[in-house]
Amino acid sequence: MSDTLITIVAILVAAVLMFGFPLMSIADRNDDIAQTAVAAGVSDFVNTVRNEGKITAENYSALRTKLDATGNAYDINIEVKTKSSTIGKKTSWLSSSTVGSSVYYTVATSQILEKVEGVEGAYPLKEGDIITVSAKNKNSTIAQVIKNAFYSVTGQGTQIVARSTGVIQSTGK
Repeated sequence: MSDTLITIVAILVAAVLMFGFPLMSIADRNDDIAQTAVAAGVSDFVNTVRNEGKITAENYSALRTKLDATGNAYDINIEVKTKSSTIGKKTSWLSSSTVGSSVYYTVATSQILEKVEGVEGAYPLKEGDIITVSAKNKNSTIAQVIKNAFYSVTGQGTQIVARSTGVIQSTGK
């Protein structure tokens, strides 16, 4: 009886070693590839917006397409820090340059997407504005599920996250 139990346990351990760990390794590689694709997509989007000076529906749609190609669902956050043009400008007596610091105000994703997906079709930016885009997966990938099962980890584990920031180079029209 004990020999039969030991044989069954040995077969189960062998099955886990033969199939479980290679599956986890392949799924982890898929997450690495998705991480690279998401980082490249977010970076390309920020560089395009920096050069054009505006966020267009086409650019945002291209970003969504690149992220959706990984097979995961993503939460995309866009934040634009716009330099206020209504601040009091102080100048010194000897020069006409502005003295003091610039004041920025933040525009969030919902406000930006209202204009991009609305009648305007674009969100114009000014030279010197700062854009920050981040993407984080909302769903659990196969690698995350397997790791949680093997290691008994609660929560999401590692996430696919990408973030890129840039200063706008030209004023959009």
